[in-house]
Amino acid sequence: MSMLKAQLRAELQATMRNSEQLLLTLGIPVMLLVFFSLVDILPTGTTDPIDFLAPGVLALAVMSAAMVSLGIGTGFERSYKVLKRLGTTPLGRGRLIVAKILSVVMVELVQFAVLIPVAYALGWRPASPQWLGALAGVVVGTMAFAGIGLCLAGRLRGEINLAAQNGLYLVLLLLGGMVIPFSKLPGGLSSVAKALPSGALSQVLRNALTQSDSASTSAWLILAGWAVVAPAAATRLFRWE
Repeated sequence: MSMLKAQLRAELQATMRNSEQLLLTLGIPVMLLVFFSLVDILPTGTTDPIDFLAPGVLALAVMSAAMVSLGIGTGFERSYKVLKRLGTTPLGRGRLIVAKILSVVMVELVQFAVLIPVAYALGWRPASPQWLGALAGVVVGTMAFAGIGLCLAGRLRGEINLAAQNGLYLVLLLLGGMVIPFSKLPGGLSSVAKALPSGALSQVLRNALTQSDSASTSAWLILAGWAVVAPAAATRLFRWE
C-alpha cells in the first residue's frame, strides 16, 4: 500500500509539472461546451443544445483525461526510459496502473468543478440529477478509458502511440453520442456506437443527469465490461520499455 501511495503522489506531481497538458485537459472540454452551446450547429435534437451537450462533454472530459492525456504521457515516459527504473522495483505493473487511474480521477474532479458551473452558467438546468450515479459512471468510465490508453501506451513506440491515441479519440468522439446523437447515425453504425465505451459512458451520464435514456442497464453492463477487460489487458500487455 505504501508503494501505491508513493507512486500516486509521484503521478500527481508529474501531472502538476506538466502544466501545458493539464491546461489542454481542462480547457478543451470547456471550449467545446461553450462554443457548441452558443453556436447551434449540432443536430442535438433538443430545444436548448446545452441540455444534450452538458452530459456529453462530461463524458468527453473523462475520455480526454483517462485515455488520451494519460496514454500519451505514459507512452512518452516509456519511450524516454522513465518507466524502466520502475520495472526493477517491487511496484509491479498492477500498482502502477492503479496509481495512474487514481491520479486521473483526481484530475477529473477538477475538470468537473470547472465544467459543471460553466454548464449552469450557460443555462443547463437538470430536473432531478443523480450525482452519485453520475460519479459512479465517471469512475467506471475512467477505468475503461485508462485501460485502453495504457494498452496502447504499453505496447507502441511513443510517436505511433501519439497518433493512435488521437485517432482513436476522434473515432470515439464522433461515434460516442457525446456531441452527435445516436439517432443521427445509420442504424448499424448506431448499434456499434452504443457498444463502445464512449457510447456507454455518454448514455450512463445522460441517464443519471437527465433521466432521458431508457438503455441505462445495458449501457452500465457494457461500460462495466470495458472497465474490467481494458485494465486487465493493460496489466498483462504493458511493457516497461
